[in-house]
Parts: sequence; C-alpha cells; structure tokens
Amino acid sequence: MIIPLAHERFVEVVTVLDHPASDKAPFGQAVRARSEAGGGWLGWVVSVDDLSEAEQRLGREAVAGCRRRPDGVELKWRQLGVKGLMADPQLPFYIHWEDKSVHPSVGATADVTISGLQIAGDPDRVCEWLGLPVDQTSTVIDFTFVAPHGTPGLLTVTFDTPKGPVTI
Repeated sequence: MIIPLAHERFVEVVTVLDHPASDKAPFGQAVRARSEAGGGWLGWVVSVDDLSEAEQRLGREAVAGCRRRPDGVELKWRQLGVKGLMADPQLPFYIHWEDKSVHPSVGATADVTISGLQIAGDPDRVCEWLGLPVDQTSTVIDFTFVAPHGTPGLLTVTFDTPKGPVTI
C-alpha cells in the first residue's frame, strides 16, 4: 500500500508475498528478512535524476523495476543498492523514476510530509555511500544518528502534519 505525502515523498507498506519470484528478487529477500526479524521500518530510499554517478561509485548497475497500481497505471523505475540495504540496513537504496508524472506522491492531498529520520548507524558510512561530504546529508530532512556501534537501521520517521510532528 502506498501512502502519498507532500513534497514528492511517500511511505510504502510492504509485506512478504508467498510467491517464488519474491524470494529471487533482492527486494523480496529484504522484505522477508525484515519480516522474519520482527518487522518495522525496512529502510529508506533516495530518489535521483541520474543513477550513473552512483553506479560508477558503487561499482554496480541499477536494475529495472515495475508494477501496476490498482488503477492500472504502470510504475517503472531503476533501483540500485537493495543488496547494500540488506547487508547494512542504515544505508538507503537509490531509485530513479522513469516517469515522474506517475510518481507515487502525485495526487497527494495531505499536508503531511517526512521531516526527519532517526538512524542507528554511522553518519560517515551513510555519507560515504551517498557520495556526500561527511558533514552533509540533507537540507530538507533532519537526520539523527544514534548507536553508531549497535544494530544499524532506520529506527523512526518523523512526519510534519498540520497538527504538529508525529514520530513513528
């Protein structure tokens, strides 16, 4: 289920499919592993206009993805780094939307957006993965890093709502 948010953001609620194809795809493997670990936030994603820099820096190629929404519209994207997320859950994966006119946030009527992420992990490692200077992550979303030597991963997401911030 996709929950469209303001500012080209969205939350996607995913579950493990009981289908052999889901066990072959890295994303399906990541969802299954997270589910078997008790659920919670799977991870976070960085949308980019061009994947070539990340492909070159990480030494791997993006893979195509697609699916049909319930209304029949086909979503197409290229993604990179799902295996990185599986190996190190503090890391985001990259996505490039082929047609932004059908981006999952298009048509969002809510004034709700993501304003912060709390990540168990090492900000230096995340910045290295993103190819950013160590002191830079985002000017739009507040990143808080905790427990750099604990189990890495996305801990909480803060949403800005008309009635104030909500953290889940």
